[in-house]
Amino acid sequence: MSQLAGDEPVATVDTPRVTELVRELLIALGENPDREGLVDTPARVAAWWRDFLCPAPLSAPTCFTETRASDQLVVVGGMSVWSLCEHHMLPMNLEVHVGYVANGTVLGLSKFGRIAQRYAGRLQVQERFTHQLADEVSSAIASEDVAVAVRGVHLCMSMRGVRMETARTSTLQAVGRFKTDPVLSQQFLTLIAGQRGAA
Repeated sequence: MSQLAGDEPVATVDTPRVTELVRELLIALGENPDREGLVDTPARVAAWWRDFLCPAPLSAPTCFTETRASDQLVVVGGMSVWSLCEHHMLPMNLEVHVGYVANGTVLGLSKFGRIAQRYAGRLQVQERFTHQLADEVSSAIASEDVAVAVRGVHLCMSMRGVRMETARTSTLQAVGRFKTDPVLSQQFLTLIAGQRGAA
């Protein structure tokens, strides 16, 4: 297992063993893994697990000096990532919005999506994901003035158990001035509401 700075280990997938286990699962489900259509399924599933749980290393965040952006609210929204619920191993789709107060530097826009993908590519819970994303962005911009809002669709709730297809889960992690300044917090929430409405 590899290690992210300040984070739990990232999985190393034993692809041949996963292939064997998927084949065994198909048999246990009453399927014939040698029939047409299923012959290559165990290998395909194992390859997907490997790719999903072993994302490429996150490069150092790119920050740009921008003195005119000092004390400016920056919101990057509309990011959508897939993760896996660690309780049922079913997918969850997470809509992500990140806000921060620029302090003379701005973070390269693509880095927000890469950070979100990095923390989504594992067995996860939405609450932890939201916190991890806020911590990583805060570290990247060297400021605590960060807010992260996540809205999730969880298949573990939509297609099993209560089967509430329209249910959504929202989480918010606000630190620094977003936690203490109600005007700034409201500006962030208003901007992300506008981004959702425009989608």
